[in-house]
Amino acid sequence: MKSLYSLSGITAFVVTVQTGSFTEAAVRLGITKSAVGKSVGKLEEHLGVSLLIRTTRRVTLTTEGERYYRECVQALEQIERASHQIQAGQERLTGKLRLDLPAAFGRKCVMPLLMEWMNNYPELKLNITFSERYIDLIEEGVDLVIRIGKVPDSSYLVARQLSVQQQILCATPAYLQQYGEPDNIDSLDNHRCIVGVRQESPFSWILREGDSFRHYTPVPFYELADGEAMLQAVLSHKGIAQFPLWLIADKLKEGHLQRIMAQTEGYGSPINLIWPKGRSVPPKTRYLIDKLLQAAEKGWLD
Repeated sequence: MKSLYSLSGITAFVVTVQTGSFTEAAVRLGITKSAVGKSVGKLEEHLGVSLLIRTTRRVTLTTEGERYYRECVQALEQIERASHQIQAGQERLTGKLRLDLPAAFGRKCVMPLLMEWMNNYPELKLNITFSERYIDLIEEGVDLVIRIGKVPDSSYLVARQLSVQQQILCATPAYLQQYGEPDNIDSLDNHRCIVGVRQESPFSWILREGDSFRHYTPVPFYELADGEAMLQAVLSHKGIAQFPLWLIADKLKEGHLQRIMAQTEGYGSPINLIWPKGRSVPPKTRYLIDKLLQAAEKGWLD
């Protein structure tokens, strides 16, 4: 602690020598003349030598003070260079940043933004993995994750909502022409439903029924553990599925898919940006956090 405390004394000492008086040093440092004198005095006490000869008109260096002054100036210049290097590094955003993203959402919605933003920072390296499971960010060394759904309770995570994932039911016009269009939730029992599956458990569809939501578990015609495979099956006229709007918006616009049972829509799953809590966020991580939040504010997924 003594060496840390004496750093303020070293600064006061060097500025006093450069300006020639405690008064001028105080003006440059933005403190009182008394504070400058006390800092230098405590530094001399710490070193056990006199560094300055004080007179009523000015201060001059002792022999020991001359030698110490030269060493201090070199040390402070080195500290200044180190500060400039750190600041330059922050502006350049160098190093590696690791992200973990949901597979389909990450590829379709996040990757195009990342590739555009990285044009401004060619020295920033990205390590991107794709998964749906919740991971221990600190244990696995991940800087940022995006997850869809409820964030688990945790005292060491920070979560900011980017958007809400709207789910809709759809099928191809050809399928609906052959099998008809369902008009209520129970009528889905008579249709070929294509559902996602995770760990051998099929997903439920959360559908609006009146003023509340109903967890409906369809009888699966196909059970597929990959969203893109599900979409391919639906586009091949094999049945009805529930998809996030961001995944199929272009297919709806082009007429390849048809929205059905719009009265059952309304449930949204939060899309959250998550990072470790309780430590300083590096500039490269803060940059991506800010960019993703800005994109969300501008209606990124609208």
